[in-house]
Order: sequence, then structure tokens, then C-alpha cells
Amino acid sequence: MDLVIRGARVVDGSGGPSYTADVAVRDGRIAEIAARIAGGGRRVLDAGGLALAPGFVDMHAHSDLALLRDPDHGAKAAQGVTLEVLGQDGLSYAPADDHTLTAVRSAIAGWNGPGDDVDMDWRTVGGYLDRLDGAHGGRGIAVNAAYLVPQGTVRAHAVGWDDRPATPAELERMRRLVAQGLAEGAVGMSSGLTYTPGMYASGAELTELCRVVARYGGYYCPHHRSYGRDALGAYAEMIALTREAGCALHLAHATMNFGENEGRAPELLALLDRALADGCDVTLDSYPYTPGCTTLAALLPSWANEGGPEAVLARLRDDATAERVRHALEVEGADGCHGVPVDWSTIEVSGVGDPALAAHVGTRVDGWESARRLLLADRLAPTILQHVGHEENVRAIMRHRVHTGGSDGILQGAKPHPRAYGTFPHYLGRYVRELGVLSLEECVAHLSGRAAARLRLPDRGLVRPGFRADLVLFDPGTVAAGSTYERPRALPTGIPYVLIDGRFVIRDGVRTDVLAGRSVRRTPHGAAGPRPRTR
Repeated sequence: MDLVIRGARVVDGSGGPSYTADVAVRDGRIAEIAARIAGGGRRVLDAGGLALAPGFVDMHAHSDLALLRDPDHGAKAAQGVTLEVLGQDGLSYAPADDHTLTAVRSAIAGWNGPGDDVDMDWRTVGGYLDRLDGAHGGRGIAVNAAYLVPQGTVRAHAVGWDDRPATPAELERMRRLVAQGLAEGAVGMSSGLTYTPGMYASGAELTELCRVVARYGGYYCPHHRSYGRDALGAYAEMIALTREAGCALHLAHATMNFGENEGRAPELLALLDRALADGCDVTLDSYPYTPGCTTLAALLPSWANEGGPEAVLARLRDDATAERVRHALEVEGADGCHGVPVDWSTIEVSGVGDPALAAHVGTRVDGWESARRLLLADRLAPTILQHVGHEENVRAIMRHRVHTGGSDGILQGAKPHPRAYGTFPHYLGRYVRELGVLSLEECVAHLSGRAAARLRLPDRGLVRPGFRADLVLFDPGTVAAGSTYERPRALPTGIPYVLIDGRFVIRDGVRTDVLAGRSVRRTPHGAAGPRPRTR
């Protein structure tokens, strides 16, 4: 054996009772599990009662460029994350032509940085996944990564950034782009239906694209049209259109935010239960925090965002148009702000693109004119925390049987949301050990086995013989998120070992130089697997 782990508390990802056993690893897979494995291995690790679980799956990640930029990627590796799902919220970097890529880079600079430090030499989904596999001199990436075809980028590529219906020819081009991305290995399709240009798509247009996703055995992952006013209607729209398309549905960062939704999580869960009872294939993810995180520009009404980033800046420079934007935000409730009039006291600047504007980070926006000046000065790059969530909703949703974990972690900015560095240990420390919202076995299943099942990974997400040795060992008595709103990049405690493909990426609590991650691609038969790797 390459490795024998002795005396671990095996929490196997199924939700079943934990048990004590030895676990042996050979050639990147779990070779044996027994009360006592005779003999040893090239390496023996005494678990000393540590919990041994499948590696955690971040079902909603924004590491699209971070994995290429930073070989260490300790933000996720140190949490026990062994697989991230990228291409979220309908906006990422493939498929795209040169013009589309330039606009998308600008539109999501607040999520991933401007990208001028990454050679974006790909234009297809397959090219991007190849780039992940060949990153850092061919050594690979820090953790495994799957990808969703971003519907907003597809629409920008085929239609542009205008608020209008797609022509039949444009719709057919979008179908082909989605199909190509899925054929090249994407696990599904995402949307950002409060972000341009994806939000300009009708339900009928989305249904047609979901039919393509269904043919390839993928799933649809929408950031739906509202988490505020009529949030339940927005959830219901996603269920209805995927039911019509025959497509699996995974609801991104599913929550009920803003004042009108306080205490209403049971209504959302009842909606899900009815859909599940009717045979719908529905799952969701959430993060264990109350504030949200997005870009400041995302709050603007859709008409102000039409035409792409340069058109937005031109509108903001014009006083009369800027006044229309203010009225939409503060009086009407802009669709970019989920139909709810903005409460500026809830908006905290978490990051800026221009270092000269760093003094704004950590401050609350004190009104529209301040927001307008910052958007213009930083060319739409500022990111924000939006303090609009409700703890009782967070707890209710994480208990649901189809729940999985997703950090929605934006790694950019001087003061990012602590979820980027803390989501998974925060579940285990705060919501399992301290509050007892979930049992340890239930929580691990949410963070591993259930997510792997959604991704249709036949050999990940469980501690079972033959499964890949993507594993995390943690101390249930001490595991905790180190990240806070004041120190958002502090690493977690109580997670001394993380393995990917049987290789230690965290050993004795320290990041090694191992780059064991690769792309995980949907196969023609619907299951997902890694590209072959040289060991």
C-alpha cells in the first residue's frame, strides 16, 4: 500500500453512522477498509481518532482564474475542499470569441480580478479545461475542478449585451455552443438571472437551452431572478422550466434574503418538497452565513446594464440617466437588487480594483452619489457585502435533505466575504459541534456524498473501496473557520490532512507543493471523471 491510515473515525459521506477503521490507499484509490489492516504501507499515518471523510465538494466556486494564478490555493485546500464547480452565475471565460472575452473580463473583474495576469489563450470549454490540466508548468492545479457552461457568456457570444429576444438563428447558435461545451466536458449550465446579459433571456429561451443540457445528462444551476421580492415565484419559475425541459435542477446559493423574506424558508422548502414528490430532480447549495456578496454594479437595474460595461459607464457619467438609476434603486427596487429598494446601510465595500481606492474597503456606502463615484472611479470593479440575510432561514435550508455546500467564495478584494476561506469548517465547527443543527454524519454527507451524486461522480464522495482517495482528516472537537469579517483570509483550524488522488496537499496542517488537481469532465454517458494524469 502507498498509505495506511490507522484508527480513523470514518465518516463515510453516506450519512450513515461513523465507525473506527484502518483505511489503505494504493494508486490514488481506497484499496481496503478494515478494523485492522495487517502489515503496513510505504507510509503509515496514525489518525489518533481524527475523523476521516471524503474530500469536500464546493458546489459554487469562483476560482476560475485563481486556480491558474495561484498554485497554492490555500483558501480551498486548507478547508478540505478537493473539488470545486466553476463557471457559476452565468458568467465565465468560455466559450467566447475575442470580443466577448474582453467584455466578460471587465464585467466580472470584481469576482476574479481583471485577468491581465492570466494568458487566456483558450476560446472553448475544452480549451479552458485543458488549460487547467496543464497549469503551472504542466503540474496541474491545487484541487480538482468541474465546469458549468455559463449561459450569460453564451448569450453575449451569440446575441450580444442587448435586452431583446434572441432570433431563431441566435437561439440555434446558443444551443450549439451549450452542446459543444457539454460535449467537451462541462457538467451542466449556469445562469445569472440578475446579471446582464443572462437576465435578458426569457423562460422559453432558457427552457430550450435546458433541453440541450438534459440530452447530455447535465444539470441546470441558476442564480434565479430574485432572492428578494417574489423570491418564491423566482424559485417556482426555475422548477417549472426545468420540469418542462426534463432537466435536473440545482439551485445556486439558495436562500431567502431581505426583510420581506424573514422567516419564510419553510415556504421555500415546502415548494421543493412538492417538486420532489412530483418526481423532479432538484438539489440546492448554500453557505452558512447571512450576508451576501456580489459586485456593486450588479445592483443596477437591467436597463442600465444593457450594452456591456462601457455602455454602463457612459450612463453613469450622464447626470440625467444617473438620476433615473437612483430612482430605480432607491424608490422602485431595481431588478439587479432583487426588486427591493436598496438600503445603503447594508452595503459594505469588500474590494476595489484600483489600489488608490483602498480606503473605501470596509466602509458602508452612504448613498447613491457615493456609489456612483466609486463605480466610475473603479470602472465597475468594486465588490460588496450585502447584509440582508436571516439566520433562521440559513439554518432551516441547510437541514433539507437535498442540501449541499457551496461557498460562493469571491477571492478578490482586500476584505472578501469570510465564506471564501471558511465555509466548510464553519459548517463543521459552528453548525455541527456548537449548535447541533446537523449531526456530524449528516453534515459530511451534505458536503461530500450528496454533492458527488449531483455531479454523477461514480467514484467520489464516499469512503469506499475502489473510490478515489480524495480525503480529509479533521478533528471534530476543534475544527473551525479561522476567517472572520475582520480577518477574512485567516485559515481554518482542526484540519491537519487533506489528500487528493492519494497525495497529501495538506500535511500536518501545512500546504505541500503537490498539485494533484485536474479537470473533472462529463463523459458522453453522463458520468464525470478526470482527464488521465501522469503519476
